[in-house]
Amino acid sequence: MLVKEIIEKKRDGQELSAAEIQFLIQGVTTASIPDYQVSAWLMAVLCRGMSDQETAVLTEAMLNSGNRLARCSNRPRVDKHSTGGLGDKTSLILAPLLACFDLDVPMLSGRGLGITGGTLDKLEAYPGFRCDLTSQQINEQLNRIGCVITGTTSDVAPADRRLYALRDVTGTVPSIPLITGSIMSKKLAGSLDALVLDVKWGSGAFMTTLEDARRLEASLVHTGRRMGVKTSSLVTDMNQPLGQMVGNACEVNEAYDVLCGAGPTDVVELTVLLAAELLVATGTSPSLDAAQSVLTKALKDGRALARFQQLIEAQGGVFSDHLPLAQKHVITSLDKGWLCAVNGRVLGNAVIAMGGGRQQQGDPIDPSVGLQMLVRIGDSIERGQEIGHLFCDAPAAETQPLISQFRSALSLAPHPYPAPSLIVATG
Repeated sequence: MLVKEIIEKKRDGQELSAAEIQFLIQGVTTASIPDYQVSAWLMAVLCRGMSDQETAVLTEAMLNSGNRLARCSNRPRVDKHSTGGLGDKTSLILAPLLACFDLDVPMLSGRGLGITGGTLDKLEAYPGFRCDLTSQQINEQLNRIGCVITGTTSDVAPADRRLYALRDVTGTVPSIPLITGSIMSKKLAGSLDALVLDVKWGSGAFMTTLEDARRLEASLVHTGRRMGVKTSSLVTDMNQPLGQMVGNACEVNEAYDVLCGAGPTDVVELTVLLAAELLVATGTSPSLDAAQSVLTKALKDGRALARFQQLIEAQGGVFSDHLPLAQKHVITSLDKGWLCAVNGRVLGNAVIAMGGGRQQQGDPIDPSVGLQMLVRIGDSIERGQEIGHLFCDAPAAETQPLISQFRSALSLAPHPYPAPSLIVATG
C-alpha cells in the first residue's frame, strides 16, 4: 500500500478499509512512516472524520500495537475513565471502593493535561508513591488487594504515544475518532469485563459544549461494546469544580473525607453512581438502587478507606489522614448577587500558575498548592462573604493577582439563578 494514497482517500472524505488502517498503524508503531505523512493523515481525519467502523478498527489496531494485561484471577475486571475535569478526584475513591466487592480494578491512569489534574500527580502527593509498576507488579497487587492505580506500561498501545505526540503539536487533538482510539486502546488493554465512562462538558472540561460531549460519549460507548466490553456512561456537568477542592494534595484530602463517609455531596453522588454501573454490569448487584445502597455503606463503615490505605502503602506511599497544604489565603466577594457561571479555565490556570500543574512537559509540581470553592452555581452571595480559599506560600502581596483571578472566574446575576444538574444523561 502507498501511504500517500491512504492520505488522499481520507482527504477526499472516503472510508478507509480495515487493511489500510491496520497498515498505517503498523507503520506508526514501527516508525516506518515519517512524521510528516502521519501528521497529514491526522489532519485529514480531523477534517473528514471517521465512521463507526473505521473508529473501531483504528482502536483495535492501536490496541494490538502492544500487549494487554494478563488476567490474574477469575474475579470480574473493571475500570472507569473520565474525560477530565476541574477537581475530579473520583478515581481515588472508586478503585478501592470497588475492590471491596471482589472485583479487580487495574486502573491505568495519566498525568495532568492542561487545566485538568492527573490522577497520578494527585497520588504522588503521598511521599514515595510509585506510578511505574510493571505488568507483573500490577497483577501481584491485584491478587493481594484487588486494586491498583498506576501509569500505562511501556508495552501498552505504543502507537498511541507517537500519535498523541504528533496530535499535540499539529492541532489535531480535538478529533473524536482519534480521542476514542487513544482512550479506548489504553483502557481495553486492561483486559476488562466492564467499563464505565464519565464524559464531562463545560468550562472546566476538555469538551466545552454538550453537543461535543454527547458525540464523544456515543463514540466511546459504541467502540467499547463493539470490542466486547460491557460499556456504560454518564454525561456530567463540569461548569464548576467537582467538590470544593482543586489541586493535588487538596483533592487527595477531599477524597479521604469521602472515604471516611463524609465529603461533598456531588463527589459522593458521582462516585457512587459510576461504581454502581460496574456492580450491575458484572452481576455483582441486581440493580442500580441496590448497588448504590451497598456502596454507600462501604464508604461509611470504613472498608473503602482501609482498602485505599492498602493501595497507597502497597505502592510505596507514606499514608496519612490529611496531607499538608500551603498557607491559606481567604477570598471574599466584592459584589452581591447569585452565582450564575464559573470559568473553569481561569481557575485551572490559577492553580497552574501557583505550581499545581505543568506549564510545559517536565515541570515539577508543588502538591501543596490549590484552591477551595465555598460557593456553587445558584448560591446567593453577599458583599464581603467568604467565597473561597487559596493555598499558596507566597507573600500576601504576591497572591493578590491570583485572588483577583479567582474573583474574575465567578459571574454574578442580579436575580436568582438555578443550580445545574450534575448528571446530564446516562448511556
